[in-house]
Amino acid sequence: MINLKNVCVTMGDFTLNSINLEIGKGEYFVILGPSGAGKTVLLEVMAGLRSPKSGEVWINGKNATQLSPEKRKIGYVPQDYVLFPFLNVYDNIAFGLREVNCPGLDVDQNVKRLVHLLGIPHLLTRNVRALSGGEKQRISLARALVLSPKVLLLDEPLSNLDLQTAKYLRVELKRVHHELGVTMVHVTHNQSEAEELADRIGVLNLGKLEQVGRPEEVFFYPENAIVSDFIGTPNILNCDSCRPLGQGLVEADCGGLRIILPHDDDEPVKRIALFPRDIYVSEGLPPGPSLNRFKGTLTDIKPMGGTVRLDIKIDNHTLFSEMPVDLFNDMELSVGQEIYLILKLRRIKIY
Repeated sequence: MINLKNVCVTMGDFTLNSINLEIGKGEYFVILGPSGAGKTVLLEVMAGLRSPKSGEVWINGKNATQLSPEKRKIGYVPQDYVLFPFLNVYDNIAFGLREVNCPGLDVDQNVKRLVHLLGIPHLLTRNVRALSGGEKQRISLARALVLSPKVLLLDEPLSNLDLQTAKYLRVELKRVHHELGVTMVHVTHNQSEAEELADRIGVLNLGKLEQVGRPEEVFFYPENAIVSDFIGTPNILNCDSCRPLGQGLVEADCGGLRIILPHDDDEPVKRIALFPRDIYVSEGLPPGPSLNRFKGTLTDIKPMGGTVRLDIKIDNHTLFSEMPVDLFNDMELSVGQEIYLILKLRRIKIY
């Protein structure tokens, strides 16, 4: 559906460098990278809002490099929504349809189809200035989708939302993608967001596309040190044996560590992986059931910008945990201290 051929963009000291990328029809593709990587610039090139210095943009088999945004049949949802404050919700969504002014087009029917899909018919008469962030995001999605675009571009669509609203809208985005089958390109710096939503991920750093692949390929098999440093190195354990527990759970023996994990496949579990950010650390024995809880010794502390990495030895294993600096400072942990770990059940990856 989208094919970028040697696309280059120069903006002062920043360069989007020879981007070659193919995104398939109906794919949910996520462009993942840190701030300043050039993610929004790349999205604007696809949308026709920014012209490349060199290279070509092909959409649906046609060279669209010189086409204006409105001729590309692409929906674009910017990070700040850009809703019209002088129009109510209905008129914001209908605005593009009225501008098209296509004979026989039923504006009302199209608007109502989208608001029902996104669960917002109760908002139609509301003033957009009175909406929450999550409501504004759904209105912005409806306005982009009402024109039946072949491609929908989303620039950090969940970054301005609280955690619970963002989690809910992730589910909504997956459902909309499934029901409409539209090709979606989603920009984010949030790794969990990318992992949950993407069919494939492209990691962008300083204007260069470092790796493209399925989420499990990118997260657990980074192709270079740049991707590895951004993603973070996962804890990987080999499994010696596996015992079914029923109800979709198994107990894996990983070199003496007995770990409960979700698995209802007949294939044996060979390896499991867990990111440091998904291992919870406690100074004392945490309350509740003893599921995936281990006692270990803190052997190393490594500050890493806004987070701190902890090396924890459990028998003959060393596991890595990661936590925000503020939380680490509150806990006052030190090397040699005995601490408890909880491995988050639903975050364990199986291979």
